[in-house]
Amino acid sequence: MSRVIVLGALHYDVVVDAPRLPDVDETLPGSGVDYRFGGKGGNQAVAAARMGADVAMAGRVGRDAAAGVILGVLDTAGVDRSEVAEVDAASGMSVAISLPSGEYGAVIVSGANGENDGRVADGPPPRVALIQNEIPEAANVAFAAGLDGGCRVVLNAAPARDLAPELAARVDVLIVNRIEAEALSGAGDPEATAVRLERAVRGAVVLTLGAGGAILVEDGAVSHHPAHHIEPVSAHGAGDMFTGALAARLAEGD
Repeated sequence: MSRVIVLGALHYDVVVDAPRLPDVDETLPGSGVDYRFGGKGGNQAVAAARMGADVAMAGRVGRDAAAGVILGVLDTAGVDRSEVAEVDAASGMSVAISLPSGEYGAVIVSGANGENDGRVADGPPPRVALIQNEIPEAANVAFAAGLDGGCRVVLNAAPARDLAPELAARVDVLIVNRIEAEALSGAGDPEATAVRLERAVRGAVVLTLGAGGAILVEDGAVSHHPAHHIEPVSAHGAGDMFTGALAARLAEGD
């Protein structure tokens, strides 16, 4: 197996099923509720582990009941959580509304994730390091700066925020969806947007388009990759599963 280290957020998610998103000051009856493990970092770590990668998670949780759920899921997935520290803050949480179409909207409270400083203990050098934007940017910068030069850095720029130059110079693969791509590079044709983004990082760009597949820009070359047709249960976490699976394949040398 190949080692992947994930630095990112860990959340306890509450997902409510509703016919649509409520308007301001409106209360809607829902049809169900689910409590889930979440956070982009956690989701991506579990996804990579399910693809067969040897995965370590570096994150922060509180000293609360939600932390027990979060750590239990990591254990069940076989993710090394020796770099997950407990801090004096509430564990991160998100509340999402899931629609019949599979689409969703969510609100995130960072909590303990805001205490992540990007520091990890010395250990086996990873082949791939995976980061996102749900923790402080300074943590991502510090983490990337401390990595071995042979480690491939994958940044899932979600939620979108401006790329720090020192981080952009270390990113081997930038993964964004269309909304994130436009926030970083301006509105326009997805292919042109992806090409502009590739100029901002040292490596490749993957722009995901949901049912439309994905665009890859690498060394200036553009390729389109169609999506496999499925009947979606929910789009919640779909991007994280894609990112985690891609990191696992990169760790195998693909």
